[in-house]
Amino acid sequence: MLKGKNILLGICGSIASYKSATLVRLLVKEGATVKVIMTTDAKNFITPLTLSTLSKNPVYSDYFNKSTGEWNNHVDFGLWADYLIIAPATANTLAKLANGLCDNLLAATYLSARCPVYFAPAMDLDMWKHSSTQQNIEKLLGYGNVLIKPAYGELASGLTGEGRMAEPEQIVAFLEAHLKSNLPLAGKKALVTAGPTYEPIDPVRFIGNHSSGKMGFAIAEELCKQGAEVVLVCGPSGEKTINRSIVRIDVGSSVEMNAAVQQHFKESDITIMGAAVADYRPKEVAREKIKKESSEFMLELVKTTDILSELGKIKRSGQVLIGFALETENEEENARKKLQKKNLDFVVLNSLQDSGAGFKTDTNKVTIIDKDAGIEKYPLKTKSEVAKDICNKIIQLYNV
Repeated sequence: MLKGKNILLGICGSIASYKSATLVRLLVKEGATVKVIMTTDAKNFITPLTLSTLSKNPVYSDYFNKSTGEWNNHVDFGLWADYLIIAPATANTLAKLANGLCDNLLAATYLSARCPVYFAPAMDLDMWKHSSTQQNIEKLLGYGNVLIKPAYGELASGLTGEGRMAEPEQIVAFLEAHLKSNLPLAGKKALVTAGPTYEPIDPVRFIGNHSSGKMGFAIAEELCKQGAEVVLVCGPSGEKTINRSIVRIDVGSSVEMNAAVQQHFKESDITIMGAAVADYRPKEVAREKIKKESSEFMLELVKTTDILSELGKIKRSGQVLIGFALETENEEENARKKLQKKNLDFVVLNSLQDSGAGFKTDTNKVTIIDKDAGIEKYPLKTKSEVAKDICNKIIQLYNV
């Protein structure tokens, strides 16, 4: 959720500021670019050098550098940030922000920020409970800012109660959950298949195909970015998932893929069958390696289970079911037949006749045909961009 995002972290003068070092490290680990603005008092608790080292960016505190006269532009900071997090946020800073005071760089940046603002208070029990603090909290919430509530526990004063800044891990989890809740596919469960299947002939050999899984993996990643909970069932593939929330299930044969898909299909709101499942498998699998003894070798094959067709038969109202059609001739006609026969909401057609499309490439050229006879043709794009087009089509289905 945070990969590639610009996060501005504001740190105030509180004993809890020692936690900010861990928070910076966690945000960077999630793939965010982090810049830090500290109040003057914050530097009494944690050094700018520590935070600069962890964030790999300079740390800012003053409006300008007294030795060079260089101005630290609070407007630029506000425009740069995708999110502003103030952690720890002291009672003093909360009062300033709530009432529009800007006597330091952090407060001025807050007033300039156009991005969502999150604040994690840290103070002693009675300061937190004081009616003026609570009124300031209400003001900040009324401005559209988001509160990350303080925790209950032992405080620096020796008292026990509310006021502890949330732990860095909790702040990152809160941020990701909050961002995800506002995404178009939040609350939806998605099932995606990717890659080939390998149908064993003997312990050494198999029947397979050239699918790399790139398209299915790109779809799983994009669904996750749009807020869905994703289960990815993948055949043998060298591709790696980026988003750690994707549940990956590795399988080998069509039988194993069918079992995994059937296990998760009923709970899924969205199912995208992107895997290149073998149409046939050997009737008998040799227990030992078959020796090369004759010039000819006969292998009896039987049909594999048509997983997509079986899902179409049991699809419930409200479920979205999507298939792929890789064709070499009569592309649109064959894709429409597949759409109707297998009870799909739409089918993604790509042709091996199109340069840059198909197996093992980083690009694809697709046509989406839906059950209402609508057809949309797309130019050659990267598979991640094609995944966005597919997900946008799914979002349209839910918004109709």
